[in-house]
Amino acid sequence: MNPIHDHDHSAAALNARGCALCEQNQFAQALDSFDQALALDSTYCTAWNNRANALCGLNRQAEALAAYDRAVALNPQYHQAWFNRGKLLADMGAYGNAVESYNRAIALVADPIYLHAKANIWVKKQLIATV
Repeated sequence: MNPIHDHDHSAAALNARGCALCEQNQFAQALDSFDQALALDSTYCTAWNNRANALCGLNRQAEALAAYDRAVALNPQYHQAWFNRGKLLADMGAYGNAVESYNRAIALVADPIYLHAKANIWVKKQLIATV
C-alpha cells in the first residue's frame, strides 16, 4: 500500500500521506494533507506536530510554532512535539525558550537526542558571544 495514492480519507490516513510527502520534501502537498486530517479531527495532536514540521520545511516558522503550541496544548505529554518546538526555537535564536521546550521533552523522555540538542544551545550561545 502506497500512502501517497491511498484512497482512505481518515484523519490517520491523511496524516500518514502527509508524512510520506514530507519525506519526499513535498511540503506544500504534505501541508494540504495535514490540513485535511485536522479538518476531520481538530484534536489530532500528531497531525498538528506534523503540520508544523511541514511548515518548517516551507520556512514558515511563525505558523510552525503556533502548530507546535497547539500540539502540546492538546497533549502536554507529547515529548516529540516539545522537542520539535525546541528545535525550531533554537533555529530562530530563541535559546531560552528552546531550553524550556527541551526541558519539557527531557522530563518526559530522557532521549539522548534531546539531551544533545539542549547541550548544543550552550555551544551556540558561546559561539555568538565570541563573534
